Amino acid sequence: MKETKQTAPSVDEWLREAKASPDASKIGMYLAHNGVVRMDARARVREGDDLAPPVRGMRFSHDRAKVDQAIGETLRLPGVYYARAWLNEGTLQVGDDIMLVLVGGDIRPRVIDALEFLVGRLKGECVTEKEVF
Repeated sequence: MKETKQTAPSVDEWLREAKASPDASKIGMYLAHNGVVRMDARARVREGDDLAPPVRGMRFSHDRAKVDQAIGETLRLPGVYYARAWLNEGTLQVGDDIMLVLVGGDIRPRVIDALEFLVGRLKGECVTEKEVF
């Protein structure tokens, strides 16, 4: 795993590129997700464990082939014409970017579902994350 974290790309630049893509005329909505390292531990937020210590950072990595596969599957969803994801790598600190995801599609319900699908796949199948206390 890389020890040096990466710098997140510009979502504004991604949007400019997406709006210039061949399918841009089919897209009526874009949604972005920017995941960041938070201070509250996963056990505290998701399980209500008030005794969980604060997070100081996270060790984060991902499998690029699985990420590409998840993006491809997202693009096969009905009404989805744009999907892109960047994932950080290395030792991250509270407040650092974990990932940036952008999805574009024809109507709101499909874009919301596609973003949830892609972020869920990324978090559930493509990354390794270990909180540091």
